[in-house]
Amino acid sequence: AMLLLPATVLWGVLLSAHCKPPGDHAATLAEGSWALGLRLYRALRNGTQPPENPLLSPLLLAASLGALSQGAGGATAQQIRGLLGAGAMTPDALAGALAGLLDELHARHNASYALHAAGALFTSKGQSPRQAFLKEAETRLRLQHATLSPGDKQGSLRALNAWAERATQGAVLEVAKEMPASPGALLVNALHFKGLWDREFDVEGIDFRRFLGSKYTKVAMMHRAGIYRHYEDLEKMVQILEMPLAGGSASMVLLLPLHVEPLSRLEGLLTQEQLTVWLGRLANRSIGVSLPRAIFKIQSLSDFQKQLAALGMADAWDGARADFAGVTGQKGLRLAAVLHAAALELGPEGAPVQQEEELQNTRLFYADHPFVLLVRDNQTGALLLMGALDNAQGSALHDEL
Repeated sequence: AMLLLPATVLWGVLLSAHCKPPGDHAATLAEGSWALGLRLYRALRNGTQPPENPLLSPLLLAASLGALSQGAGGATAQQIRGLLGAGAMTPDALAGALAGLLDELHARHNASYALHAAGALFTSKGQSPRQAFLKEAETRLRLQHATLSPGDKQGSLRALNAWAERATQGAVLEVAKEMPASPGALLVNALHFKGLWDREFDVEGIDFRRFLGSKYTKVAMMHRAGIYRHYEDLEKMVQILEMPLAGGSASMVLLLPLHVEPLSRLEGLLTQEQLTVWLGRLANRSIGVSLPRAIFKIQSLSDFQKQLAALGMADAWDGARADFAGVTGQKGLRLAAVLHAAALELGPEGAPVQQEEELQNTRLFYADHPFVLLVRDNQTGALLLMGALDNAQGSALHDEL
């Protein structure tokens, strides 16, 4: 039977030894980002059309939903806050905690990684938000606002995608391929994360190997050996590897099945409790790491409307039940979609290796088949990114999973 840990223990493990615990409310929201990310990831992958190479930012999504909830009332507000794990917080406590998390995150831009992340609420002309809501949303919670012309779908689509391109400094060129069919406001996120490893890979050692994913491809693989936190669960048949990014303020956690297989079995194990057990058992070991260079240029577009509704945020989409009177000053506003574009970029580059590490009994972490990835912010413990690599871009080989 799986070990079920108390919430305080669970959070302590997810936070990890090198995190600085945030304040109580911020800690609750950071923990909530893991619950939201895992639930949303599983809902995406269990859907009728599961995306390939999915990528999402639970923290950015939580921040935008939390900002929107400041203008929500009644059951609409309760459902959004419940989804964030903030059901017991006052609106002011929620706003303060979110603002603290976002400030922490953006403060490390350029110091540890390049992060361009933004959220915006797009409403139709005639549904302009109140100034009081805009001031709170934009100044404290970084949620921008823009208007769209409901009769001009192509013009609205161009405006959405131009906003995403500006928000990510050209890294994300589109946040949607078409406008939602139903009318209503759009909550939109765009994120580009570019990091450096704390220890660089040897560029000269890059070679071409097979990646045995949803398509068999020949891809550039990068290699390095070093001391990393690692755990191998022989019963669950999975390896877990934590690789720090430059400066140590964020880490990449990779979950790799021991054998070549689609990710559905591993994804069925992904609960917060199971992750807690795995992360709690990580220990420093000599590891030879081989990763496809292609992994670290992943982009994903999503509309989370169906998934969020299924996870309990039911009223926001219904014109008769949605209560966003605090946004516009009157009832009638509803959401049509929650659009999310995320891009992750990590190559072989990293900090120069200052001294050789003493390696003994080196184990292999050979990622030549699909795996799940997490990016954890080590200062706050929040889940910044979650995704998977099903298929690595490269020249086609013949067999497939």
